[in-house]
Amino acid sequence: MNNNSLSISIPGISWQKFQSLIAILLLSALLAMLTDNFLTTENLWNVLRQISVNVCISVGLTLVILTAGIDLSVGSVLAFGGAVTAGLLKNGVEVPAFNLFLEFTVMGAIIAGLSVSTFLGWINGIAVTKLRIPSFIATLAMLTMARGLTMLWTGGFPITGLGDSFTFIGTGWLLGMPMPVWITAVVVGLAMILTNKTKLGRYIYAIGDNEEAAYLSGINVKRVKMIVYSLGGLLAGVGGLIVTARLDSAQPNAGFGYELDAIAAVVIGGTSLYGGRGTIMGAVLGALLIGVLNNGLVLLNVSPFWQQVIKGLVILIAVGLDRFQAEGTE
Repeated sequence: MNNNSLSISIPGISWQKFQSLIAILLLSALLAMLTDNFLTTENLWNVLRQISVNVCISVGLTLVILTAGIDLSVGSVLAFGGAVTAGLLKNGVEVPAFNLFLEFTVMGAIIAGLSVSTFLGWINGIAVTKLRIPSFIATLAMLTMARGLTMLWTGGFPITGLGDSFTFIGTGWLLGMPMPVWITAVVVGLAMILTNKTKLGRYIYAIGDNEEAAYLSGINVKRVKMIVYSLGGLLAGVGGLIVTARLDSAQPNAGFGYELDAIAAVVIGGTSLYGGRGTIMGAVLGALLIGVLNNGLVLLNVSPFWQQVIKGLVILIAVGLDRFQAEGTE
């Protein structure tokens, strides 16, 4: 595997592994000096709740990028998965041909929403592996299709009033910790097991490192990629559940721009856009850095327009550093 990269060389210390953590600590210290509201317990929990969605998306995107692919559709898939869950929970499904009305429980609606999101991710995998469409183009097309499906499903209007049992997922607390944080912790834990302790995880790294060599060694590259894109869709759906439950509403425009924050988190966390190098925990730290930055800019009353400019610069710098490190290993 290609795990080498440009870093400060001090015996016994690999500074690259700690770059995101150091950046988080420095940024937090700066924000603590600039505003008294940053280091409050309420605000820190708020940061963790806010990044929960991005962490879920970023974990799925990390798996895709480790195979040297990309998924631009996660924001739209998030919106459609959340909308399907909300619509089934609120309105059920009518089958006029059989004079049937199907009412969904909370769990049934959640399973349906996650299944739809996973299916859209699977379609991405089919397009990339079977049709051999570049992942950038395939997932860009899915971004448009999933957004259109969301508009068709909702009629362009929010679906609201989903009930306390469902909104508990986004607003409730369990054992002193917000539910979105619990959900994110489970997602991260399972993803770390997958990448570090399973054959599938080793195959993902092998494909990203050298796809041809992975194929010649007997790895079913197409199957692995289809699984990875399906998992990306599934985790975007998990993010959609959290967003919908927090708002008690499925918004037709939910998820706009989420793919940019996720890509930024993944790259800042040390995952190479060229595949084969990166970790789940790196993506988590990248999402935390983006979350702290967003929170700090809001607390400092920075204009939303300037916030977009700053986040764009962060993405540009992160990708530039990734390219610089990649060239350093050639």
